[in-house]
Amino acid sequence: MPHGWELTTLDSGLRVLTTSVPTAQSAASAFFVRVGSRDEQPKTNGLSHYIEHMLFKGTEQRPEATLISQAIEGAGGGLNAYTSKELTCYWNNLPYERAETGLEVIADMVQHSLLAAEEIDRERSVVQQEIRRSHDNPGSHVGELLGRAVYGDQPIGWPIAGSVETVEQMQRSEFTDHMQHYYTAENAVLSVAGNVAHADIVGWATDAFANLHRGTPPPPPDSDLDRPEDYVRLDPRDLEQTNLALSMRGIARRDPDRYAFDIMITALGRGMSSRLFQEVRERRGLAYSVSAGGARYSDTGALTVSAGVTREHQEEAIEVILTELRRLVDEPIGDEELQRTKDYSAGSFRLSLETPMSLGQRYGNQLLLDGEIESPEDTVASLRAVTAQDIQRVAARVIGPGKFSIAVVGPTAEADRLDQLLHG
Repeated sequence: MPHGWELTTLDSGLRVLTTSVPTAQSAASAFFVRVGSRDEQPKTNGLSHYIEHMLFKGTEQRPEATLISQAIEGAGGGLNAYTSKELTCYWNNLPYERAETGLEVIADMVQHSLLAAEEIDRERSVVQQEIRRSHDNPGSHVGELLGRAVYGDQPIGWPIAGSVETVEQMQRSEFTDHMQHYYTAENAVLSVAGNVAHADIVGWATDAFANLHRGTPPPPPDSDLDRPEDYVRLDPRDLEQTNLALSMRGIARRDPDRYAFDIMITALGRGMSSRLFQEVRERRGLAYSVSAGGARYSDTGALTVSAGVTREHQEEAIEVILTELRRLVDEPIGDEELQRTKDYSAGSFRLSLETPMSLGQRYGNQLLLDGEIESPEDTVASLRAVTAQDIQRVAARVIGPGKFSIAVVGPTAEADRLDQLLHG
């Protein structure tokens, strides 16, 4: 049993993955299906997320939403779901002796949801309110604007929840067709972590998912990798603070430079010791919050710097951020900073895997999207093996003239001025 996990593929093609944590008091179950907003059409943008809502609204066995939540909460647990650009996940977390209940409820939701037309109509306004709330939150909305600024008008650049208009038009037949196509055994992974026995989980899953048809996994989505023409996206608002996000295309999930990419991002903008925090906040006092992050998808990704500044500090903050980005290309990181950054990256990674839930999520996600699981020890070793030259190489791949996109929500300079700063 390598690294604590075991994997069995059922006759249907469903992969059942367990991670044993014998000392845990919990069992975390998660059903991953490889479908997200990247798999949608313009008129169905937001459908994967809408379906995620609907699977909590009633099944043949539990025809009311309260019966689903009571089945889990009545056993002392919690349940939820999320949708991303490339996958959807339904999960619950229960005391370990109730693991079978958690698995059975997920299987019931995935295979036997009613998708009643009246419930779809009732939930329509809920999803639309969620979209409106995100639009009203500057920090959230700047991320949606940035998707278009970085990727343009293609599925990877669209909002995961869709728009008020697309949600308004969706009909039940689109829900059932989408699930028939994507919610299949070979396009899914069941990941259970905690104080569980693999044989028990496999036995329960064989019975619980008996009605999940095999299907054929659809090909992974692709995207246009060129920077869009509309790479400056603004939403001027009369706010106290300017929310800005500066981004550039990054690297894909399995790119060999992914460890150097992560170390580079950490040095740039993760934690209070990072370059951006020290230069933008501590030395210059330009922003309360400034950070860097990365996203990696099947064929591409992004490096993003986010900051909240006043209008009077916007241009200076952008200039400082760009200077720090370019410095990663021009100057090798010093030995002391490199060691400190690798220690932070490796340590924070280990701490992120403290619970059965986090282990089950990581391994299930990897198995679904990568087709394999990387042990924590291998990840840490790869992070610690990164050199200053590796960081400079990946920085040169990602950072440079003609690669920057920017989104702003709040008081802002004109688009032409921001464009001038990006090319300065």
